[in-house]
Amino acid sequence: MSGVATVMGYALRESLRRRVFVIVLILTVCFLALYALAAREAFSEVTEFRGVVDEQERILFGATLLGLAMFGTLFLGAVLAVFLTLGVVRGDAERGLLQPLVVRPIGRVQLLVGRFLAAGAVCALYVFAVYLAAVAITDAIGGWSPDRLLLPGVSLAGGMLFLVAVSLLGSVFLSATANGIAIFMVFGAGLVGGLLGQLGEGLQSPTLEDIGRNVSWALPFEALYQSGLSALTEDTVGFAKIVVNLGPFGGARDMGAGIWPWTAAYTALVGVLAAVGFARRDL
Repeated sequence: MSGVATVMGYALRESLRRRVFVIVLILTVCFLALYALAAREAFSEVTEFRGVVDEQERILFGATLLGLAMFGTLFLGAVLAVFLTLGVVRGDAERGLLQPLVVRPIGRVQLLVGRFLAAGAVCALYVFAVYLAAVAITDAIGGWSPDRLLLPGVSLAGGMLFLVAVSLLGSVFLSATANGIAIFMVFGAGLVGGLLGQLGEGLQSPTLEDIGRNVSWALPFEALYQSGLSALTEDTVGFAKIVVNLGPFGGARDMGAGIWPWTAAYTALVGVLAAVGFARRDL
């Protein structure tokens, strides 16, 4: 455990040295400022036109805006996860930074576990904090808050842990640049799968719905994202519920409680594959 803690500390210090967190903080502040501006304009337009915002409109605008914020948070978290892990194994090995660590006293498995815990904790806490900030902005401006406050943020955090594990696996076999491209393509494939499922639901096409569902389960960060969107309006009924479920960016769909053990087992399997691949690499 001391070796894992050492690697975690090293990873965090390396990110601070490269000013990763400074850049992330600046971009996040800009994102939240733009979101606050969009929310203020959206609710003020309705107020000016109608003079009052009824409850269905408040739910519709609030859930749609917060869903968009969740999509932006998912994207920002994915970028952070990739840049914290894209060169962990092969990239550091090519720069000669890895060999002294994995020989003595820190082994290869400890290195992977430490980097996963460091990057996973940072990314999970980041998306959860940004989500809560978006909820606070929505409530302050529009007077609406989600039916389930914590579950959407937890779903985003779970998706980040999976992406961190996949990025670590890619870093074992791919160069930093190739791994970054591959992970972003995987991320895009998940989003496209969600959109196909949404399109299939709108067109009542079982084939498209099955494709979207299968892709979401194959890339469970997307399934968790959809479950998080669904939790925003879990107790809502009526027209607003129907509209919110159609979007944004993949649609809101409750994947059931089984998505959590599936994601945990899937992430663990990815970690095992990364450990086996790393053990066989000649540094």
